[in-house]
Amino acid sequence: WETHVVLRCGDVKPIEYVVTRKAARMSRILGMLEEQEEGEATVIPIPVDGRTMKYVVQYVEHHWNQKAAPIEKPLRGEIHGVISEWDKKFLFTDLVKNGDEKEHGLLTDCIMAADFLQIPDLLDLTCACVASMIKGKSLGQVRDLFNIENDFTPEEEERIRQENRWCEEA
Repeated sequence: WETHVVLRCGDVKPIEYVVTRKAARMSRILGMLEEQEEGEATVIPIPVDGRTMKYVVQYVEHHWNQKAAPIEKPLRGEIHGVISEWDKKFLFTDLVKNGDEKEHGLLTDCIMAADFLQIPDLLDLTCACVASMIKGKSLGQVRDLFNIENDFTPEEEERIRQENRWCEEA
């Protein structure tokens, strides 16, 4: 266990993933926790479901020694043009099920996990994917894509649009 930690997911029936310590250090949270018990058999409980954690583990195991290229902010083009082939397959096979933007539940779960575990590169990748998904879409299309209910009056919507006009100019 000198080189690995066990991540125990918070499912009803716990699922465990064995991860290299170097990969675990991509997470600021896991890095702090595993340093406290280095050299011992370390089991770290994670409040992330096993299905989502599977993809988080895949990402950190791949990228801990193959650093992802930074993604421009704001994303000016399509995400396909700025990420590696591995990352494209990672995103558009399961996270965005077979490339179908409406099938993005796992992507959303991975964003939440990357945020909670403080994995900046994974958070950047998954958020850039969402940015790419909404780029060029109308407000109504974005609401449809993410099943967002419109609870604003037309007047409130116009006021918000005016206050945030700078966003559209970026």
